[in-house]
Amino acid sequence: MPDYIFETSWEVCNHIGGIHTVLSSRAARMQSIGKDHVFFFGPDLKEHSDLEFKEDRRMLRSWHEQIGKQQDMPRIRIGRWDVFGSPIAILVDYSHLWSRKDAIYAWAWEQFGVQSHAAYGDYDDSCLFGYAVGQTMQSLYDFLLTLKGNSNQNTFAAHSNEWQTGFTIFYLRAFCPAIRTLFTTHATGIGRSIAGNGKPLYDYFDGYNGDQMAQELNMVSKHSVEKKAAHYAHCFTTVSDLTARECEQLLDKKPDIVTPNGFDLDFMPPKAEFDHKRRAARLMLYVLFIRCLSKINIAEARRISKARIEPLYIAISGRQEWKNKGIDVFLQAMDRLSEEASDRPIVAFVMIPYLKQATYTKGNITVIFLPFYLPLTGKENYGDVEQCADYFCQELLKGVPYYDLLVGMDLTVFPSYYEPWGYTPMESIAFHVPTITTTLAGYGVWAEQALAKNKSSEPTFPPVTVIHRTDSNSEEVVRRIVQTIRTFLSLNEKEVAEIRKAAASLSKKSTWKHFLTYYQKAYQIALSK
Repeated sequence: MPDYIFETSWEVCNHIGGIHTVLSSRAARMQSIGKDHVFFFGPDLKEHSDLEFKEDRRMLRSWHEQIGKQQDMPRIRIGRWDVFGSPIAILVDYSHLWSRKDAIYAWAWEQFGVQSHAAYGDYDDSCLFGYAVGQTMQSLYDFLLTLKGNSNQNTFAAHSNEWQTGFTIFYLRAFCPAIRTLFTTHATGIGRSIAGNGKPLYDYFDGYNGDQMAQELNMVSKHSVEKKAAHYAHCFTTVSDLTARECEQLLDKKPDIVTPNGFDLDFMPPKAEFDHKRRAARLMLYVLFIRCLSKINIAEARRISKARIEPLYIAISGRQEWKNKGIDVFLQAMDRLSEEASDRPIVAFVMIPYLKQATYTKGNITVIFLPFYLPLTGKENYGDVEQCADYFCQELLKGVPYYDLLVGMDLTVFPSYYEPWGYTPMESIAFHVPTITTTLAGYGVWAEQALAKNKSSEPTFPPVTVIHRTDSNSEEVVRRIVQTIRTFLSLNEKEVAEIRKAAASLSKKSTWKHFLTYYQKAYQIALSK
């Protein structure tokens, strides 16, 4: 391991998506290896950042005072990232660079061939942030070398995540070459855009040219930063073999190593509390189901409530990408299931941020859209569930933590079309909930391989069902989802318990305890350059 690791992302102390999960869940494991020799750099988004940031004005005080006196340097705040492991976090204000934006873009073109002329949207904020982080890292590097016991023999690695921090790579290569650089793309911008625009990514994959598609999809500048960062970093990584293939085709660069995304089970409820939290979640889901159903069909709601019929709870979650996340085929599968007679109701929760709340029922299926944002804080207080049922029902749309509901599900479905890794199925099995995913999700490929190694010891119904998916087999995917749910409905209580046990067991094989070794190899590659 390097003596010091600097890591940056737009999602440090800024919960947007999966990269936040990657970094925050890995922080505790990295801290255990080199406590406070790991520094995370994120954007200073003021009050929003403070949701996860605990400032400490005493930390690195002399350096903070020193950088504060220097002209043309970022204003920074230093403290702890409020996640497991509590690593040091440095929030960077990049506003001082706006007046120099054109000069910085000209420098990036002359030195690295980055094409900023077609920039729009979040490009400016991202690139200026990346440049400011580079300035900050260089300053911290110089300071750390002055500390007692340190010398020029100390090794430093700076790890940038996604194109938003590509300018950090450029800055360090130009002005602080002693720091070895790593760049990870968690999904190629062109690959995601091809898929999101309804073009067949896989059938004609070998015919795509990244630069040409960047022109066609109006992504020249972002693609340019991503591609140049991949080429100029001392070590280039990505999260799965699926995305490695994309990088080679669309970025003209084969990753030096694949660094799969791990998970940290430290935040999981203790065994003594797990059953209680599952019961709490199922009560919340039941109350919500009855309330929503009664608005549509009060007679049916009364019948189910009076008989205390236990519904089958199914969920899909993720960003609002209807095709890429497979939300479209999920809803088609629910529609297909509604045509079959069943005494047991099925409740499908579509947990997508920023959707409009809606509920509809058809046959034995009730679909509930929950448009809430679900950060994990680890500080939830459940209290008396029976007394709080009505409260939870009212508060669901205001932001009940995602895991508080996930633990109560029977089955999850993530039939992704474009998913470089896929934390949602990984989270699902960690909470002992069997899941359905596809061969177009990096985690799906990993799970399929892991299950194949232990086929003899797994239950007949696997904890992770991996459906083969292509550009043109949506109908087959829908059929397989329906078939899998139908099979699950036929299982008895003992069989379900065995599947849940197998899910928990599989989740332990994809923790950072096992996956951090890939990062250690990546650091070695960077340090050897």
